Amino acid sequence: MDKQQEFALAEMCVVLDVSVSGYRSWRRGGKPNRKRLSDAQMLALIRSVHAEFKGIYGSPRMVRELRGRGFPASKGRVERLMQENDLRARHKRRYKVTTDPKRNLPIAPNLLDRNFNPAAPNQVWTFDITYLWTDEGWLYLAIVLDLFNREAVGWSLKPRMAADIVTDALTTAWFRKKPAAGLMHHSDRGSQYASHAFQGKLEEYGMICPMSRKGNCWDNAPTESWFNSFKNERVHGLHYETREEMTSMSFEYIEVLYNRKRQHSTLGYKPPIRFLSDWLIAQQKEKLVA
Repeated sequence: MDKQQEFALAEMCVVLDVSVSGYRSWRRGGKPNRKRLSDAQMLALIRSVHAEFKGIYGSPRMVRELRGRGFPASKGRVERLMQENDLRARHKRRYKVTTDPKRNLPIAPNLLDRNFNPAAPNQVWTFDITYLWTDEGWLYLAIVLDLFNREAVGWSLKPRMAADIVTDALTTAWFRKKPAAGLMHHSDRGSQYASHAFQGKLEEYGMICPMSRKGNCWDNAPTESWFNSFKNERVHGLHYETREEMTSMSFEYIEVLYNRKRQHSTLGYKPPIRFLSDWLIAQQKEKLVA
């Protein structure tokens, strides 16, 4: 008896782990889609990505990640597999503002005026500070973001929230990118940013210094959002015994995951460094055409 008469085509495709459309394409002389995954294979891949990114992706970003790796993945299928296997993105939580304004230190007007989309890199950098708890005590993280591609271009982690934490972060960013004079540096009105040491460093690098309006966190929304994601994905619900452990985690998140791998919705779901690289390539092509 012909095996196709004894068993239904759909049943045989399930057993052989091929799609019906792929089988029919093969019968017509085409090539079967070898990237089509069974539910078990898809789940294994989802678990692998979930573990690699430490649970930060919900189903929408997971779909984009899988497709970016060359695997056909529908939103409904990925969402179903994640729900059935209790694979969820980490929940968001609010965090405390660390701004400490001092009346006797200089402040600057809000020149940025919430224009968070500069046309090129190294035009606008934003700064902010947050706090991190370990069993050995507090650590404070200062971050410098380039608003063009949301890249963390500089950062500093210290046990005290003094002026040197922001000057160190700024110095790191400057040595990495060597921006031309005129770059706009935007921060809140914290005493660290208004300090004479920090203002002197800005003058040395030829940077302009706007500040957020008093009590208005939305004037520095991209950096506030960065800290929200960082704490949600790496801090809340987790326990760090030592400052060294927290420092190691911060380095891994900023330099390995966030800048190079993590999808960013503002950048068309590209990581910051890939977004910048694609932009630079496009600029070179435009010059060749011109």
